Amino acid sequence: MNELLRTLYVTTPGTSLHLEGDTVRVVHPDKPGRHLLPLVRLSDIVAFNGVTVTDDLLHRCAADTRPVTWVTRNGRFLARAHGPHNGNGLLRLAQARAHDDPDHRAALSRAFVAGKLHNYRQLLLRTARDATGPRQTTLRDVAERHATALLELPNANSPETILGIEGRAARDYFQALPHLAAGAPPGRTRRPPLDPVNCLLSFGYAMLRIAVHGACEQVGLDPHIGYLHGIRPAKPALALDLMEELRPLLVDRLVFTLLNRGQLNHRHTQAEPGGAVTLTDDGRKAFLQHWSTARERTWHHAALNRDVPAGLLPLLQARLLARHLRGDTPTYHPWTLT
Repeated sequence: MNELLRTLYVTTPGTSLHLEGDTVRVVHPDKPGRHLLPLVRLSDIVAFNGVTVTDDLLHRCAADTRPVTWVTRNGRFLARAHGPHNGNGLLRLAQARAHDDPDHRAALSRAFVAGKLHNYRQLLLRTARDATGPRQTTLRDVAERHATALLELPNANSPETILGIEGRAARDYFQALPHLAAGAPPGRTRRPPLDPVNCLLSFGYAMLRIAVHGACEQVGLDPHIGYLHGIRPAKPALALDLMEELRPLLVDRLVFTLLNRGQLNHRHTQAEPGGAVTLTDDGRKAFLQHWSTARERTWHHAALNRDVPAGLLPLLQARLLARHLRGDTPTYHPWTLT
């Protein structure tokens, strides 16, 4: 089992990151003193707008294959530096051949969506246990529709049909948002999000995308050759594929829990003049603190028959996919909560 290393998120504009021996030195004019973090404890660095990473630190991270990712204040991906890739030509050939094989591509697409719908159902049913009246009825009804969608998947033989099943299930799920999170309006809005719940979901998905993208690269997979999401210019389609099964429990559940417990509230978001809702600086920091803590929570992994930290799930699933593509296992098993 790999040690669960930490991601260093640096959000405060004006901060600069320097290499000092085998540590990162964090410097900000308003925070005197020497703030050092051992590099050996860090899996990657995520720098938000306004944060400077010095050349010497970039060169060291590249040599260590420690990714550095730049994102906007809202978490939108800007750029990524990784150093030499763990490229495996034979694995990438197998990945491309699976994409070009309609049956293989459909089978993998079904697996990703099945994992997502199964975990949607688990989240809905677990929430329904503590609900009463119409709220409980609605949650169980949506969960039943997801069960029906799961039964339809085995007969879906093209990514378009599979995406149609996933899309209908997702619409049903997001229409139930008011029953999952306090104060949430129904429906999913993005680019931009128009309410605090969708703002938090979008930011959480952005952080998950960084983790999954890095896991694909670490294993030697090409993040841009996907199955459910195909091949899209400038889009990490495989990372988006692998995210599907992880979204409900690693992001949605966390967001709903933080809102329902009042750990995040209206003070952590702000409405922009055009109607978009964004995180405040305090909201961004608070979410990332909870996100980092949630990465350490263990979940049961049925395929491995043991409990693993949430932060390792992207890497474990990327490895399972690589094993399948190499022909070591006949099928890819998504991570699902049982």
